[in-house]
Amino acid sequence: MNPLCSRCDKVVYPTEKVNCLDKYWHKGCFSCEVCKMTLNMKNYKGFDKKPYCSQHYPKTSFTIVADTPENLRLKQQSKMQSQVLYKEEFEKSKGKGFSAVADTPEMQRVKKMQDQISNIKYHEEFEKSRMGGEGLPTDNFTSPGFQQPTHSPNFNYDPQPVRSAAAPPPPSSGGKCFRAVYDYAAADEDEVSFADGDLIVDVQQIDEGWMFGRVERTGMQGMLPSNYVQPI
Repeated sequence: MNPLCSRCDKVVYPTEKVNCLDKYWHKGCFSCEVCKMTLNMKNYKGFDKKPYCSQHYPKTSFTIVADTPENLRLKQQSKMQSQVLYKEEFEKSKGKGFSAVADTPEMQRVKKMQDQISNIKYHEEFEKSRMGGEGLPTDNFTSPGFQQPTHSPNFNYDPQPVRSAAAPPPPSSGGKCFRAVYDYAAADEDEVSFADGDLIVDVQQIDEGWMFGRVERTGMQGMLPSNYVQPI
């Protein structure tokens, strides 16, 4: 049985049938609801299961919510609930403190340098107060292997370990083998540069912060920081 046209309610035969928008139409009846322009499957636009041309297609718009007492009450309730949740999260995280900084060899070296400089400053201030402000030479309280920082309030110090000038380079044979765990660029002529993963041979310990060794990849030898390598 042939269906009826959604526009004219007459029988639609297969040769003139258009099946669209869950309905059946005559080809001539498949037209815009407003201007009655005949449409096809390529240029129609459906809205509420009715065909429209692009010119008369209903424009959707946002609905403005009336600022009624009920809406104001819901808005205030949502705001208060958000503040309660914020305070709960704040109280939970208040005792946790800041996230821990990764305890890398670089951070350990900087922390140690800061501790020793603080110790030097403490001794200087203690001696000045004991001697009535005259103070003693700061060389008496300088830790081995580190240079005395300047007394300028805006001084900057190099975070890398400072070598002791009195330590002579050890012989370059019979030492241990180490592997570099960080890249290092030589800062002085008697230092040696290396890359992460390089093999350091003939290593001799000079002090707590520095070693003497030879980079097997380049054949260069010199001073290197001990916290940039690890023993094999």
